[in-house]
Parts: sequence; structure tokens; C-alpha cells
Amino acid sequence: MDSRIETTDHTAQGSAAQESTGRGSQAPAAQQDEVSLPIEGMTCANCAGRVEKAIAGLDGVTGVDVNLALNSAHIRFDGNKLDTAKIADTIKDAGYSVPQQQLSFDVDGMTCANCALRVEKALAAMPGVTSASVNFALERADIDALPGKVNDAAVTRAIEDAGYHATSRNTSATGNDATDGQSATDNGQARRFDKSLVMLAVSALLTAPLVLQMVWMNLGVNYHLPAWLELVLATPVQFIIGQRFYKGAWAALRHRSANMDVLVALGTSAAYFLSVYNMVVGKPGDMHLYFEASAAIITLILAGKIMEERAKRGASAAIRELMALRPRRARKLVDGAGEQDVAIESLTVGDIVRVLPGERVPVDGTVHAGESELDESLITGETRPVARMPGDAVVGGAVNGTGRLDIEVRAVGDDTTLSRIIRLVEKAQTGKAPVQKLVDRVSSVFVPVVVAIALVTLSVWLLMGYGAEASIVAAVSVLVIACPCALGLATPTALVAGTGSAARNGILIRNFEALEQVHNVDTVIFDKTGTLTEGTPTVRDVRAVNGVERNDMLRLVAAVQAASEHPLARAIVSLARDEEMQIPDITDFKGKTGAGVLASVENHSVAIGTEALLQDQGIASPQQAIADEIKQHESEGRTVVLVAIDGAFVGYITLEDRIRESAKQAIADLKARGISSIMLSGDSQDVATHVARELGLERGEGRIRPQDKAREVEKLRKQGRHVAMVGDGINDAPALAAADVGIAMGGGTDVAMETAGITLMRSDPALVSAAIDISIATRRKIAQNLFWAFAYNVVGVPLAALGVLSPAIAGAAMALSSVSVVGNSLTLRGWKVRR
Repeated sequence: MDSRIETTDHTAQGSAAQESTGRGSQAPAAQQDEVSLPIEGMTCANCAGRVEKAIAGLDGVTGVDVNLALNSAHIRFDGNKLDTAKIADTIKDAGYSVPQQQLSFDVDGMTCANCALRVEKALAAMPGVTSASVNFALERADIDALPGKVNDAAVTRAIEDAGYHATSRNTSATGNDATDGQSATDNGQARRFDKSLVMLAVSALLTAPLVLQMVWMNLGVNYHLPAWLELVLATPVQFIIGQRFYKGAWAALRHRSANMDVLVALGTSAAYFLSVYNMVVGKPGDMHLYFEASAAIITLILAGKIMEERAKRGASAAIRELMALRPRRARKLVDGAGEQDVAIESLTVGDIVRVLPGERVPVDGTVHAGESELDESLITGETRPVARMPGDAVVGGAVNGTGRLDIEVRAVGDDTTLSRIIRLVEKAQTGKAPVQKLVDRVSSVFVPVVVAIALVTLSVWLLMGYGAEASIVAAVSVLVIACPCALGLATPTALVAGTGSAARNGILIRNFEALEQVHNVDTVIFDKTGTLTEGTPTVRDVRAVNGVERNDMLRLVAAVQAASEHPLARAIVSLARDEEMQIPDITDFKGKTGAGVLASVENHSVAIGTEALLQDQGIASPQQAIADEIKQHESEGRTVVLVAIDGAFVGYITLEDRIRESAKQAIADLKARGISSIMLSGDSQDVATHVARELGLERGEGRIRPQDKAREVEKLRKQGRHVAMVGDGINDAPALAAADVGIAMGGGTDVAMETAGITLMRSDPALVSAAIDISIATRRKIAQNLFWAFAYNVVGVPLAALGVLSPAIAGAAMALSSVSVVGNSLTLRGWKVRR
């Protein structure tokens, strides 16, 4: 699809412009651009016409051709009035979409939230970029762009032009590539961390004598280091150890911006050069030097940055733990050649790989041979080993127990469950909370305001007659205590730690919107089959009437059901195969959503499903005695499937699906939180009523089709309720999308991950209340962090301006402010599901 993107730019003037557009005179310097955009969602000529009309209505469009066959639009427009991002937004507003590419980069050199904002603005201004987000805590930039309009080199250049260094995270195709990229990033960060530790050790060694003399004086020991020795000790700290602050400040000022480095460079330089001035003009033994203040500020802030970096890495540990689960090589079984050690990326669907005891499963697949137990705790959050035998599904990254397994490959690379989990967690962690917009606005003016306050402090102290030296010291304290870093870290570190802990416990949160909404939920709607029940029904009874043999009926029913993937169908087919029946072929298969199926088998027309299906086909209802039997089964919670052959009712099959062990406690937990629980099921009303009564649900509704579930969600939302829909993510997809929060249970299927805001990696209803818990905990941490970050600056800056805090103490307070915010977020790493 991307290959269809073509863009040409040229400047048309005078009559040439008039000729090319056919719209009369143009401005002499009108920039005529052309772009071809792929469009998703068009199904007919009406769609194409709607898109064409929407684009043509934009100011600056000089021509548009929408091609339904190619699913594309070719647009000619005035580049001075319009850009491709606006065109893409217009297509979206019309009800369609332009596929976008996502690019991610690691960004080095950011020191505070202002840096992140500057990078974000530079990326957002790039042609073809529709959105840009820079996460200061993760030191990462993510952009959405029109296909073919942006590449790694252009983005890297834009980031470097803004004064920072970028490394692309965009690798070719496979999960192993991604792992290698992550490893390279981690290694680079580790090297920078080690270098920072060395610099800190040197800085501390040089600063210690300067600080110790202050301690001696406070203890009554009247001893001063010679002024020349203080200068020798402080100068390397100021200009070698502290060069990172000068570089950062220069890069910011060069781009007409200001960040934390500007504050540190201004404050420490003022203290240092004031000391040098006093050395030159002062008298020996009667001079005030502040070398210990400038050196201590740099040392303490560097120590704080190292602690902050270490804490940030702890907050984002979940991604690295998931990355580490992916093996790089596998034992492939080759006919006639035995085992071969191969790279993961060389495997294809259908290959057989061997996993020995203690090894990690390299791919998603099904057990071909062997039996064992797998530890899937880091993927699903399930703490107990799970038994696996031939035919069972396995996920890549799980640890094999004591048995040997031969696994048939079902998915590799980016298609594996683990890769999808990593993408979801990364997407959630790089998002921004709505409150972050307020923080960004504050951060954008923070440094200029602090510099202004420092200048006011200097002026007021001078006017009050305190002298230049005392005035400068007070202004320096203001500069070094103010910390925009704490503000920038407050939200993202809590979000990273919270979503990471959720992932470790089997809860995948797709984005911050889901995290935000689930906190407000007051009504939870559950699907029944596979959600509140185990989803693996078994046949309890086969009842044939009207002279039809049981085995004949079961054989024909199994033939029709073999074409269906419904759990009830699989149970019936499984019974027929267990009884070694020969299942014939069928023709004219038709499915009736929420009602049943129809087909022709051996010249017989077979209908299987609900009473509504039989009535729709003009088939008479069963006799009263049989109807009473069916009603009795349903009142006991069993599902009944009616069977008609050649237009006559011939019997029924009862199936039983056990309620999950944790379901009753899960409903009780929700009720304790004041949350209403409702069940919507396709089964009969009697079955729904029985299950609702067993579990203590507010109500249970039966005979509900998939589309009816979505309508019920909308109905409750119109009543003012905040609704979460919990289902398996396949038949429940419409309802999952319609709810305030869609929660998909079990296995992380493609539909679940794409439709639901939250995916539960194991089929445990108790995780619903756990998702609410982690949402509340994360929001609480964000609120605490923002409170302390704002309070710290609101209290600290005035105290510094009043001269209560010395520059060294102010520097220490600045260093600790960020560490305290990140440390508070790190407490979320200990969050676990209550069992």
C-alpha cells in the first residue's frame, strides 16, 4: 500500500498555474503539491464520492481524484494553504482512514520536561507527521506519519537539529531484531551510566575537602583551605564534570528555549565567578568564597540524576523483562536430519521445534508430541505451572518444565503473543495522560519564570541594602532549587510503573484512556460462555424422539457442527469422534447469528439451534412433555440445542459448561466496590437466570445476540452509567468497542487486543476487579507526584528567595525532588493481584 504514495512539489506562476488548475488566477508564488494517499474503509462508489467531496471542500485543494478500485486518492493542492496531515484528518472526519506508519526513537541528552517539549515540537513540525509524543521518563520519541513521507534519517536529523541525539528503534521485521535493538539501547545506556558514576566519584572526591572545611567551621575548628587550593579543586568540577550542564544550556539557548541546564549553569557559574572575583579584589583572610557551593551543587545534582536514571530504568523494567523472554535460536526437527539449531527468524508456520526441559518455548504453536508443564507467569501472570499435552496451545517465552515437547509453529516474529504484548505495553507507556497537557504548559514557561524570579530577588535584595554578594547568593539559591524535572517525571513514571506491573500480573492496558475510564466504571457487563464459565462445554445428554435413532441424529448434527468454531459445536463433534462415528460431508452451510446453523447432509436438511431458529424455518415446536424436559434442563443451567431434520423436530442435545471457580468471588469483589454486574448470554433465559442466581449477579439476560449486546451497552451509557464490557473479544467485539472500557478475557487473541482497551491474559474474572485496582493505584500515584512536584517548587522557590536556604542546600533539594517523585512511582512495581 505504501508503494502507492507519490508526492511531487513544484511552484506554478502566472498562466502556468492558471492552466494547471483551471480555476482562474493564482497567487504568483502558489506552491502546487500533489500527493497520493491510500484510504481504508471505502466499500462502494458512494464512499468514494463522499471522500472526494470532503477533500474538495478544503481551502487550497485544486483537484482530487478518488479511485475506489485502488482504494486511493490523488490530491493536488496549494502547499502554502494546506498540508497532508490536514487532508488525512478530513478523510478521517468523513468516516474513513489513511494508514499511518509508526516510528520510534531513543533520544539522548534530554534533562527536563522542557527538552522533551522542544523535541516534540520539532517532530510535530515535520511534513507528513500527524502526531508526535516524547516521553521524558523513557527518553523516547514516537511519531505517527503518513506512509512514505517520513523516514528514520529525516527524524534523526530533526531531533539532532533540536540539540539532541537520536537512535532509531525501527527494525526490519522480526521480534529478534527488536530484541537486538533493545539490547543495543540498554548497552548504550549502561555505558553512559558507568561513565556518569566515574564522573560522580571524581566530582565527590574533589568536592569533599571544600565541604569538609564548612563542617570543621561549624564544629568550631578555625581552619580554611588556601584560596588557590579551593580554586584548583572547584575548577575541574565546574568546567569538566559540569560541562554537561553548559552543553545542555547552550543547545537550549541556541534554539531559543530554556531548560534545567540553564538554571544549573547560571546558578553555579554565578557562585564560581563571584568567588573568583572575591579572590582577585579581596584581602587575604578576609574574603568570602563560594567554591564549595558551586561544586556541591554540581555534585549533588549529578548524584540526583544518576539516582533518577536508575529509578527510571526500574520503572520501565517490565518491557526489558518481556524482551528477555524471547529466545534467539530454536531446535528445528528436519526429516532425515534430526535436530538443527536455527535462528528464530528462519522458522516458518508448520515447522516442528523441540523444546527440552528448562528451556523457553521459542514460538507460539501447538504441542505436536510430548507432555509437560509450562511456567507462563511472566506472560499471563498465572503463578502455577500449566499442563500441556498434544493439541494444546503454547505461547512463546514460557518456560518448559520436566518433559520434552515437540511444537508445531503457529506464529513467529511480530505475530507471536509475546510480541503483541510488548507492543501493547510500549504503546500504553508512551502515551500521555490528559493532565500532562497542563504540566507541559507549565514546563514550557517554567525556566523563564524562575530566571525572572531570580532577577527580582537580586534586585530586591540590592534595594534593601544587603549588598551585591548576599543578593547574588540569594538569586543563585532560587536558580538551583527550581526543578522542572519533577514536574516532567510525575505522570510518565507512574504510568510506566503501573502498566508494567499490570502486565506482569496478566493485565494488558492498551492506553491511558482505558486506564482513566476503568477507574470510573460503575457497571460491568459479562458475557457468559468463556467468561463466567470455562468455555469448554461437554455434552451431557443426547435425546432423540419421533422414531429417530440417537446415533443417526448425533452423526448428522456432528457433520453440520464440524463446520462451526463455536464451543458448543466443538463439544458435539468431539463426542461423535470419541464414539468413532464417521462424519459425512455437508453442503449449503448457513449460520444464523445467535440462533443456530443450517446445512444439507446426505440429502437431508438439518437445522440446529434455538426455538427461534425452528420457528423461522416453519418447524413445529416440540410436544409439551419434551418442552417440559427442555425447560427443566435449562432451569438447572444447562444449554439445550434443538435439532430438526427435513422440517421436523427430532430431538435435542444438552450441554454443560461449568462456572469458573473464581467467578463468584469476582462478582462479590465488584459488589463490594459498589459496582453492578450484569450478564448477557445467547443461551435461554432460564440458563441465564440460573447462572445469575448462582453468582449473585444483579441480573442475567438470555437470548441476547452479539449485536444486541452493543445496544444494551449504549442503553446503559445513555442512562448515565460508565460501562465496562467483559467478553472473549470475538463475538463480543461490537459490545467491547461500544463500552467505555472493553475488557477482553483470555489468550490475547488478535480481535481482543485490537478491540478492547484492556486484555486479561488469563481467563480469570477476578482480574476485572484487579484492573480497577491498578487503575486507582496508578491515578493515585500520578496525583501524589504532581502534588509534591508543584508543592516543592511553590514552597522551595520563595524560601530560597528569602535567603532561608543556602545554594548548596538548594542544590541538594533540587536533586532529591526528582528522585522522590520517581521513587514514589516505583512503589507501584510491588503491586500484585490479590488472590
